[in-house]
Amino acid sequence: MDSTTAVGLTSTIPVEVVYAAGLRPLDLNNVFITSPDRDRLLSQAEQAGFAHNICAWIKGIYSTALNHRLRSVIAVTGGDCSNTLALAEVLERRGIRMIPFDYPRDRDRGALRKEIDALMEALGATWPEVEAVKTRLDRIRMKLRQLDRLTYREGVVSGAENHRFLVSSSDFESDPDAYEGRLDRFLEAAKKRTAASEAVRVGFLGVPPIVDGIHEYLETVGCRVVFNEVQRQFSMPFETSDLVERYREYTYPYGIEGRIRDIRRAVQERELDGLIHYTQTFCYRQIYDLIFRESFSLPLLTIDGDRPGNLDGRTKVRLESFVEMLKMRKTDFP
Repeated sequence: MDSTTAVGLTSTIPVEVVYAAGLRPLDLNNVFITSPDRDRLLSQAEQAGFAHNICAWIKGIYSTALNHRLRSVIAVTGGDCSNTLALAEVLERRGIRMIPFDYPRDRDRGALRKEIDALMEALGATWPEVEAVKTRLDRIRMKLRQLDRLTYREGVVSGAENHRFLVSSSDFESDPDAYEGRLDRFLEAAKKRTAASEAVRVGFLGVPPIVDGIHEYLETVGCRVVFNEVQRQFSMPFETSDLVERYREYTYPYGIEGRIRDIRRAVQERELDGLIHYTQTFCYRQIYDLIFRESFSLPLLTIDGDRPGNLDGRTKVRLESFVEMLKMRKTDFP
């Protein structure tokens, strides 16, 4: 990718603004985790001085931004990772222009509008250009809602496939046309499938996992993930046509209550039997597990991950045991 037009993202932001400015957004999380050299990227950050007990995502973002020779990175300094503030200062010292974006914790519409206006000014975009891009991306987002329905209603899209498409909607893989073409082909093929058999249905809560193979392993033990909480939020699955309102409804960067309401709706609509909460080692969001356990009556299993790699044996045993418990519970209380 041309580094003169690429703009790195540390988290999901109003991506319409980046495209409206004639630039290409690059979600550094996705680029890092799909890289064949992700272990080397972590080592590079640690050799630069990042401690072992710093979140692996932060270290991966740091090295990915440098290796892609990015000139600009949009850092979500409010509503995402608390370490991003310091990361932004480090990258700025490496010669990268850092553009802050702050989701107001109280969801104040006026404050959010000012943040979007400031981002437009920083990148050189206008509201008419942003609205035109929004119309274009809305077409793709409608198809992503269809993909989600094919997951939890029709049973012809796996939880892993659902995860991969939704998590990529943060930047549409830097090319909305190519992304939409791949999505169209996938949807056409998925509609011809026979619905998968299932024993239990679960929701996957928390940040997208740094560990490989969780969704796939669950299917081997008779469990389907029919709700990917945060990944779905990346796709902006909201009915509103107002761009500012859309990013107010986006649950991830605000307080936990909005996420709880969203999860409760999913529990009912998707007929979930249990919840799996993934937490990232050394992340402050691990504390939310306490609130989730107080908020939901469904069985909830918490798993965590530190660095990229395959699903370990201990976690496989915990997942299989949890699924077996859900199966027995469903038999006892159909």
